[in-house]
Amino acid sequence: MQTLTVAFCTYKRADRLAELVAALRAQSCPVPFEILVVNNNSPDNTLEVLGRLQREPGASLRVVTETAPGIVPARNRALAESLDRDILVFIDDDELPQAGWLTAAYDAIVNDAADCAGGRVQVSFSPLARPAWLKDDLLGFLAEVDHGPSAFWIRGAETPIWTANIAYAMRIFRNNPSLRFDDRYNRAGSDVGGGEDAIMFRSLLEMGAQIRYRPDMAVWHGVEPWRLRRRYFLKLHYRAGQRHGRYTLPNYPRSMFGIPPFLVSQFLMHCLKTLPPSQPGKASRIRQAMNAAHALGCIIGYRSRS
Repeated sequence: MQTLTVAFCTYKRADRLAELVAALRAQSCPVPFEILVVNNNSPDNTLEVLGRLQREPGASLRVVTETAPGIVPARNRALAESLDRDILVFIDDDELPQAGWLTAAYDAIVNDAADCAGGRVQVSFSPLARPAWLKDDLLGFLAEVDHGPSAFWIRGAETPIWTANIAYAMRIFRNNPSLRFDDRYNRAGSDVGGGEDAIMFRSLLEMGAQIRYRPDMAVWHGVEPWRLRRRYFLKLHYRAGQRHGRYTLPNYPRSMFGIPPFLVSQFLMHCLKTLPPSQPGKASRIRQAMNAAHALGCIIGYRSRS
């Protein structure tokens, strides 16, 4: 019989835990499963709430505390705690699974023989009001994933899946001890972005892993008020640019004060595009400002190498 763990990492969201654990325990699955919670040193009453939930009926709830701050140590702790399992399914602590989610994840790994599988992440604004400027093309930056109604094998980076809703055949981590979430892309405390899941996705593609998209593997992603502000999107792109400039860009032979001139040109170009009023068919001003923030982050990140 296959062994399966559902894991989520949590930091300072004690008020969400009861609803999430209840929704996980209500999931149907062809095999018994456990719920693993990685508490990332939450300063609130997270452990007290989890202790109460452990005493309630349903799937067993295992709690571990990872003292190293950030999502990367927490996710890697979940991997370490689940290496002896057949399947590990990740969900985030600000999400809720939809009906059939866990069965679809199990089916993708066992019957489709996928190494990795991910599905839809649908943004839920309730009870908040969606800002008028937050168009559909920006929802991906709130972790929304929707690649259509049909299952398919993912062959390229144009159809990504994220750790907000993903299942792994744990043999890929047992067989590749160096395959772990990259600490350079850690996100701790009130920081935003990170990109550790994008790097993991890219690594799996490069190693030729069989990656499956399953639309029936779906979750709701709750959005907190602070993410519905323009400055969140700008900071998200600035931090992504920083990491890209520091860790991903190659070393360019031509530079001024440690900065390749083309990076400065790109930043100025994006800044200029934010100035005129938006025109039909053109990217929105917030999207142009996000591009400018990313370009500035690239400059700062690249400069920090020296």
